[in-house]
Amino acid sequence: MALLLIFAVLNGAVREVLITPRLGEQGGHIGSTAILCAAIILVAWFSISWIGPKDRREALMVGTVWVALTVAFEFLAGHYVFGNSWERLIANYNVFRGRIWIFALLMNLFTPLWAFLQKQPV
Repeated sequence: MALLLIFAVLNGAVREVLITPRLGEQGGHIGSTAILCAAIILVAWFSISWIGPKDRREALMVGTVWVALTVAFEFLAGHYVFGNSWERLIANYNVFRGRIWIFALLMNLFTPLWAFLQKQPV
């Protein structure tokens, strides 16, 4: 999970410095979310054997913990470290306004299970 945290922080910096100035706020949000989703897939793929869930339930529990830690970081660090308002943080979850951050959480939830299933012997 620490690796995901590092990717997320670097991704946010890349979004603010490179993506958003070129694509605007919405484009930056979408591009950054897509990049983070790709990072989640890579981290899950390469770490699931090390994490070592014994079955599907445990793999899904890994994803659940990843989601809980992501949301905690998003809100706590987002507000207290990066200075975002609670309203802005909550607004990232409004899919009706084009905010697709929820897809990163869904990736966090289900990708460990997917990686676990892919690594199982046939």
